[in-house]
Order: sequence, then structure tokens, then C-alpha cells
Amino acid sequence: MIRSEILREIAPTLRDQLVVCNIGIPSQELHAIDDQPSNFYMLGTMGLASSIGLGLALAQPKPVIVIDGDGSILTNLGTLPTIGNNAPSNYILMIIDNGSYGSTGDQPTYTSQRTDLTGMARAAGCARVVEVQDVDTGPVLEEALASGEATVMVVKCDSGNAKMPVITMDPVVIRDRFMKAIAS
Repeated sequence: MIRSEILREIAPTLRDQLVVCNIGIPSQELHAIDDQPSNFYMLGTMGLASSIGLGLALAQPKPVIVIDGDGSILTNLGTLPTIGNNAPSNYILMIIDNGSYGSTGDQPTYTSQRTDLTGMARAAGCARVVEVQDVDTGPVLEEALASGEATVMVVKCDSGNAKMPVITMDPVVIRDRFMKAIAS
């Protein structure tokens, strides 16, 4: 499976949650598959979805699911110890590990070689870390939501992007409707 197929499969579960989605093509895919006001689409700032989601989870009680990528996590490795030491029970970080920088042309990341994000998350202090094969993502996400524990999911999947349109929604509109979804 590629990331867009995973997103299509978990879209019904995401629909009732606050979602912060990684920069570029992942946001385009989620937007095209199931646009929701409760989805915050990153249009810039590679590597910060996990940090923004953590701040959101710390600021309010609703579950927060961050959809991030291996390339973005590798860009901001300092986020893992911050998550490991501070993540509240309503925080789920789902790292879609396709071994590539998908939004910039599928150049390989180090996770396609020897780098192990599951081990890195554990070493950073994340207590509940689950490595998942792409086909098992939906049930494991449901388990993470039901667990009431901060969870890092490393979802192993194939590299590849679906052709999706660019998000034409103004960033201010994305922000404002997301803020309304938080408040409701």
C-alpha cells in the first residue's frame, strides 16, 4: 500500500478527530480523500506537524492525531524526546514511513537503509510505540484511540504518491475553520 491508500482506509476514523497533517502531498491526499474542518493541512514548515500537534494536544482534551512522514520526522528529530517526555494521553503520532521524501520526488530517506524510527522513538522516551504494517493501520489506530495513552505509530508502507490537486483553500481559511472545530 502507498500512503494515499492508507489515508483512504482510515478516513472514517479520522473524521471525528482533530488531525494535523504533514506538509505537501500528504495534506493534498487527505484533503482530496475526505476534507474535514477538523483537519489542519500543513502548507509549509516541513518537520513541524508533530510539534504543532503536540502543542494542540497539551492545550485541550480532544484526541489529536498527527499524520507525519519519515522524512519530516528526520528533519526535526528533536521532536521525539519532547514527545517522549511531554505527550499527554490524547496524542497520537502516526509516522507514515515509506522510506522516501514523498513531496519532493521520492528521494530515499535513511529509513530505507538502517535508520529505525521505532527504536529512535523508544530511545527518546516514548512509552507506547507500535510498528505497523500498512494493512494493519486502521485497527491499530482504533486501538491507540481506545488506549487512552500517548502513542507513536510507525506505519511501514510503500513509497509513492497519488495524483491529487493542490489545496487551493487560503491558509487563513484552513486555520479559522480548524479553530472552530477545536472549539466545538
